[in-house]
Amino acid sequence: MKRTAACAAVVLGLTASLTLLSAGPALAHEVRRVGAYQFIVGFGDEPPYAGLKNSVQLILSKGGQPVTNLTDTLKVEVIVGSQKMQLPLEATFDPDTHLGTPGDYRAWFIPTVPGNYTFHFFGTVGKKTIDQSFTSSPTTFNDVVDPAQVEFPAKVPSGAQIAARMDREFPRLNNAILAAQKQSTDRANSARTLAIIGLVAGLVGLIVGGTALAFWRRSSPAAPSGPAVDRTRASEAERT
Repeated sequence: MKRTAACAAVVLGLTASLTLLSAGPALAHEVRRVGAYQFIVGFGDEPPYAGLKNSVQLILSKGGQPVTNLTDTLKVEVIVGSQKMQLPLEATFDPDTHLGTPGDYRAWFIPTVPGNYTFHFFGTVGKKTIDQSFTSSPTTFNDVVDPAQVEFPAKVPSGAQIAARMDREFPRLNNAILAAQKQSTDRANSARTLAIIGLVAGLVGLIVGGTALAFWRRSSPAAPSGPAVDRTRASEAERT
């Protein structure tokens, strides 16, 4: 009797352990019955952090058995506020190598902002039409959180924070570039103006100098030529 009770206790303990292990991937997930199918939905990695790779996780079963033949007839959209993005679902189970978890499907993406996320499944599973939305909340699965809560020792700015700072700094940088370009243009124009003034002044100097030289040549008496001077001197010598 004692041996039977002990065996029963061992069996119950093993059953409870297996139940907890099998439920491990579904912690912080929402469980929902959709017709004959069971949907277990949440983030692949909990808790999800903004800026880190994660996935939509769907664990799909029917009658207690995993559904391993899901095709691309079922799709999922990730919705945040008014924005949405459609993603393909990929099976993690490989029937050839038997690696992965049967019935476990993922849609990989990187959540970029903290807050509520909705996973909208639509299409068909077998002959069943699916149109189901699962939204993060305290009673379903985790919201995306700011990674600064767990960063150590230095806090790294998120992509949204970097984008916001760029939005603030870009107008200032653009104005500085325009000012530098204007200053460079003004300097170039000033240098060009000075060069033109110098060229004009040089030309005026040449013209004035040439005019003065021509006037001086015209106003100066002509010097006697050599033979005329010699004849004059000979005549004076004969008279004496």
